[in-house]
Amino acid sequence: MTTQRLEGKTALVTGGSRGIGRAIAERLARDGALVALTYAHDEAAARATVERIRADGGRAHALHARLGTHGDAAALWAAFDAQVPYDTPAPVVDVIVNNAGIGRSADLASLTEAGFDEVFAVNVRAPFFVVQQGLARLRDGGRIINVSSGAAHLAMPEAIAYGATKSALDNFTLNLAKQLGPRGITANSVAPGIIDTDVNAGWLRGNPAAEAHAASLAALGRVGRPEDVADVVAFLASDDARWVTGKVVDATGGSGL
Repeated sequence: MTTQRLEGKTALVTGGSRGIGRAIAERLARDGALVALTYAHDEAAARATVERIRADGGRAHALHARLGTHGDAAALWAAFDAQVPYDTPAPVVDVIVNNAGIGRSADLASLTEAGFDEVFAVNVRAPFFVVQQGLARLRDGGRIINVSSGAAHLAMPEAIAYGATKSALDNFTLNLAKQLGPRGITANSVAPGIIDTDVNAGWLRGNPAAEAHAASLAALGRVGRPEDVADVVAFLASDDARWVTGKVVDATGGSGL
C-alpha cells in the first residue's frame, strides 16, 4: 500500500478524467489527498475515475470545467468551492496540477489563426489564470505542478504551436517558483514524451511498427505509460520534493538523448 504522504491535503487536477490526468488523480488519492478532478466533455469518464478512486478507499470529486474560454478559471474555482467539502473556514487547496491540454499537430503552413488561439488558450492562458485565481486558496507550503512536454525542448515543426505552448508553460513555472518561494510554495513542470493514452491510440495501438518506432525514441526502450508520469507528479507533490522548484523534470524515458 502506498504511504499516505498527502493525508490531509487537497489536490486539484485539471483534465483528470482520462489518460495522464486520471493516473495522476488516482495516484494522489492513493497518497491520501482529497482530489478534485476536472473534465471538459466526458462526464462518464470523470465519474468512472471518481468511482475507481473511491473503490480503492480514496476521496475524489469530479468538476465540470471547460477550459480555453474567458472566465474559465473563475468557473472552475466556483465549482471547486461548491463541491469539495472542507473542515476549514474557507476553501483551500494544497496541490494544483495543470494537466489539461490539447495538441494541434499542424505545421507552420497549415495552422490556422483559430487553431493557434485555441491551443494557447487551453495550454497557456487557462493554467495562468487557474493559478492566479487559486493563489488565495493555495496554502503556504503548497505545490504547483504543470504538465509540459518533451516537445517544448525539441524541434518538431509538425506541431509547432503545441511545442511553443509548452515552452511558455515552462517559463510560467520558472516565474511562479521565484515569486511564490517566500511562501514555501514550489512550482515545477513535468515533461512527458510519447505516452500510451487515448489521445495517441489512433496511431499507436494495434500498430506494431508505430509502437516500435515510438519505443526506439526512448533510451529505456519502451512507450511511456500514464503511471510513469503520475509517479513523478506524486513525488513533486510530496514533502520529499520540498527543495525542488523552478525545474522541468524530464519524464520522456530518455527520448532524444
